[in-house]
Amino acid sequence: MDFATLAGLIIGVGVVLASILYESNIWIYLHLPAFLIVVGGTFASTMIKFPLSGFFLAIPIGLKAAFTNEKEKPRDFINEAVKLCKLARKSGMLSLESAKIKNQFFKKGIQMCVDGRDLDYIRKVLTQEMALSIQREEIGARVFQSIGDAAPAFGMVGTLVGLVQLLSNMKDPSAIGQSMSIAMLTTLYGVFIAYMIALPIADKLEAKSQQERANRALIIECVFQIQQKQNPTAMLEILEPFLPEKQRVPWAKNSWTVEPGKGPDKGHDKG
Repeated sequence: MDFATLAGLIIGVGVVLASILYESNIWIYLHLPAFLIVVGGTFASTMIKFPLSGFFLAIPIGLKAAFTNEKEKPRDFINEAVKLCKLARKSGMLSLESAKIKNQFFKKGIQMCVDGRDLDYIRKVLTQEMALSIQREEIGARVFQSIGDAAPAFGMVGTLVGLVQLLSNMKDPSAIGQSMSIAMLTTLYGVFIAYMIALPIADKLEAKSQQERANRALIIECVFQIQQKQNPTAMLEILEPFLPEKQRVPWAKNSWTVEPGKGPDKGHDKG
């Protein structure tokens, strides 16, 4: 669970509701025609802009990005890769077939190593899968960005509709309030949907897409090093630059593994 998203929604909705309830009744802010203008128009505009497959794929991708966090960190991939490389050097590549690997992308790469695929084939398959995965996430971000752009615009459409109704019913005082409520509430709904939901999800999806790209690039390099049965010390030297500067650990050349927050093992590489 991404608690930042949950906390942001609770605080944002809570502040708005508290402000409403402090001075008035919440029911006067609920208006179905105004809601339909904003939501219906926003989704219609977005569906025109994107193919249906991309539109319906973006919703679950966006919600998943907003409310879930990746449990595995780049350091975890490096440590796991070093252990697998050590096992491959000691017992052969086939010994990796029984290794328990949680990350499916990493697992697929190791399976290709076990199957005896060459580096060019592994690179092509993993790079293509990474590109397609990132493309889906980018489409998801664009869909939510489009929703965020369209919602305030249709809020303004609702405002204009309300003003037209207001001006056409100036002789009927009872209709003025109804027309004004549509004019004001559509703007409120549009801004709330855009800046509390759609645009934050779009930004979070883009940020997580960039992180996923970096993680998969690291995994691909891990798989390459394992396939070549690289010396674990040299492997660490190659993989450490994938980490942010502050997360890199200075260590001696004769270390096998580096645990998070710890120094290197002092054992010498016998391979």
